[in-house]
Amino acid sequence: MSSLASYVRVHPCFDEKAHFTYARIHLPVAPRCNIRCNYCERIIDGKCFVNRPGIASQIVSPKEAAELIRKAKNIYSSLSVVGIAGPGEPLANPETFETLELVHEEFPDLLKCVATNGLLLPFYVYKLWKLGVRTLTITVNAVKPEVGQYVYSWIKIDRDVYFGFEAAKRLIEAQLNGIERAVKFGFAVKVNTVLIPGINDAHIVQVAREMAARGVYIQNIIPLIPLGVFKNLHPPEPGMLEAVRKECYKYIRQFHLCKMCRADALGVPGQEISMYEKNCCSRSCHG
Repeated sequence: MSSLASYVRVHPCFDEKAHFTYARIHLPVAPRCNIRCNYCERIIDGKCFVNRPGIASQIVSPKEAAELIRKAKNIYSSLSVVGIAGPGEPLANPETFETLELVHEEFPDLLKCVATNGLLLPFYVYKLWKLGVRTLTITVNAVKPEVGQYVYSWIKIDRDVYFGFEAAKRLIEAQLNGIERAVKFGFAVKVNTVLIPGINDAHIVQVAREMAARGVYIQNIIPLIPLGVFKNLHPPEPGMLEAVRKECYKYIRQFHLCKMCRADALGVPGQEISMYEKNCCSRSCHG
């Protein structure tokens, strides 16, 4: 079995068989973000029980994150993946790397995964590999800045903030560069693409072609949740979503089971119990 296949077969967000078998834990250690997606609203609130990305009951420290894993392993014998998916951008938070270092040292048997917007990925591919990360999820909503300028309000690089076309151009360049480097390193790469009717729906097939050309393992097309700047848009009809997936499948394998889970998710996808109910933390995080 190849290394890539060994990573994927135990990752419930990469493999549809694993999706029903293996548990994962998301560690909410990364609150800050370096881009403004027009569909995003981040919430850190123990009283928010919505199940979607960008939400966590609380932020934990790297040491607290390691303790969460110890307790989660006692709950789930099928725990296979430790992921960091926010609620902000993991690579813009130094706590992500501190956490990965602790996790890699204590839990070398668990697959490490990071979900990122890709803006900083070219700078951290080697470091992530050294810290034991083997799977990456990168959100790519456009490969042309003419489209991307309507998806993102701004991006921040160091102290500089870019808007509109320039923001999208710099982000897409970084994403494509980072993906190419990651694939060459041997990471299993999944690309998440948010289907936004009237914005990128006619462009996603081109995204699929570009991802396939760069060796991405799988694409996960997810429907818009109307929030933030896009709060007045309508999510795609199921027929549109399936039609786009079918067309993209001509170029790259498609993942159909995504639950669009929280930044503090725990369990087998779709069968989660709250890590907090099991005394991993003090408050409920169940969405």
